[in-house]
Amino acid sequence: MAVPSIGRMGRRRYSSSAVHTGPHPSTEVAHDRRWAKDVAGTVRCSAALLALLLLVDACAGSLTPARSVLWVALALLLFTVLYPTRVSAGRGWLASRGLLREQRVRTDLLVSVCCLEDVGRRLVLRDVFGGRVELDTQVLTANPQLWYRLAEDARGSATRGSLASGERALRRVAERIDRETAQAVFEVSGLA
Repeated sequence: MAVPSIGRMGRRRYSSSAVHTGPHPSTEVAHDRRWAKDVAGTVRCSAALLALLLLVDACAGSLTPARSVLWVALALLLFTVLYPTRVSAGRGWLASRGLLREQRVRTDLLVSVCCLEDVGRRLVLRDVFGGRVELDTQVLTANPQLWYRLAEDARGSATRGSLASGERALRRVAERIDRETAQAVFEVSGLA
């Protein structure tokens, strides 16, 4: 995120990336609360696979340094595939950070929102600057503060007229989140 610098004459100058990161960098930022737990699960799965492969190979009597390196590489590949993205949002922006890069979108200037339901329920957000973020709707369900921030900014985009398509997709996600939240409340209270 670019930080404004004070130029000559006391005027603020912003780098071009500051336009894309969001207008209010000082506002409260919401994070995915399950991310650390998901990373720990990814580490456990990768470590379990590595231990199992080394154990089976050692019991078979075929464990060599070259095969050990192969098993470590395979465990690292599994870790890379399973590594969860870290989603965070603030006023006017939403970011999804993976192992290698971060994707960021201006939620106050959304152009389209679409829901992909082929493999899993994924939400694809696009902004006027060409930014694109794809995230699992389970992240929004598990983190109401992320959903609130996205829904509030998307309503603002629709009001300003920049959101050309996707209001229906957002309504479907909202209905799903409301349904799952109500079900969780009933289960916790013993009514379900």
